[in-house]
Amino acid sequence: MISFSPSEEQQMIINMMRQFATDEMRKNYRQCDETGIIPRGIIGKAWDMGIIANIVPENCGGAGEERSAVTGVLLAEELAWGDLSIALEIISPMLLAVPLILNGTDLQKLQYLAGFCGKNPPKVTAALIEPHFNFDPNELHTKAELKGGHYLINGRKCFVPLAAESDTLLIYAQENGKTQGFILPKDTEGLKINPREQNMGIKALPTYEITMGNCSIPKDHRLGGENGCDFSAILNSSKVALAAMAVGVARAAYEYARDYAKQRFAFGEPIASRQAIAFMLAEMAIEIDATRLMVWEAAWKLDKKQDATKEASLGKFYADDMVMVVTDRAIQVLGGHGYIREHPVELWFRNARGFATLDGITTV
Repeated sequence: MISFSPSEEQQMIINMMRQFATDEMRKNYRQCDETGIIPRGIIGKAWDMGIIANIVPENCGGAGEERSAVTGVLLAEELAWGDLSIALEIISPMLLAVPLILNGTDLQKLQYLAGFCGKNPPKVTAALIEPHFNFDPNELHTKAELKGGHYLINGRKCFVPLAAESDTLLIYAQENGKTQGFILPKDTEGLKINPREQNMGIKALPTYEITMGNCSIPKDHRLGGENGCDFSAILNSSKVALAAMAVGVARAAYEYARDYAKQRFAFGEPIASRQAIAFMLAEMAIEIDATRLMVWEAAWKLDKKQDATKEASLGKFYADDMVMVVTDRAIQVLGGHGYIREHPVELWFRNARGFATLDGITTV
């Protein structure tokens, strides 16, 4: 059965992430959003906590702890509560680390995972989303064709986080009707990284559109080698991570609106005592808790090595709607104040809008 109580170790991680989010992320998120820059000191402090190195196998230089999706979603929620842009950059190395841990060959793990155990985070990313109508992760337009001992990769990707800064990219492409991963060095001929995208939300996280024209890589750069990768497991891990982050953003908006409603007086009483406001806040809390339970169930099934496709998909779909409803209602609770930058709810609303689009931008 699913346990609704985190283990002692998980509670320590929750407390550590919540403290970090309060001390570092909440004090800088507005400046990061306005400037489009996340201070390296924040990323460095997060990296020092070893949240990724802990799950790297010992023979690759890590702590060798068993990866837990449940622990991952607990961590993701707390970081997103602090700030979504910063959270996505902190967790971005997992875009390569988790697929390697799940599917990488022994040689691929030895070659790449050691880089996740150094003093600084490795410069890596992954590219899944494509700028096409009706984008489907299982029906990609980007193609991989094996010719001799090399793969040729052709296609376009968008919303690729930190692409310009990355030395290694994990590209998802269609091969013989299946989605597979391909490890692409940044200096590969034919790879073009376009100017930084100008997005409505997550403005502090640099994202890019990239194009690949006959990018040639050795066939051993295929994730999982000859066996390939279990893409559904990678995609499900991404879905539960994003759903957990949606819970974190929604929780931040709800808590701010709740506290504002208690402190804002109108006609001699706090507006929280008005039935319309009280009911709205209650419904926000219910939606957040319901979504969190869906996320936990999907993560629990992943840890049990069960097929969690249904649970992960439903949780992500529900979270996409929930976070929009909650952040929009937070703006309503604040009234005119909700629309101005003096309060953070407008930022959370803009960030929330991205969840329905950003499949595969993170994983845990």
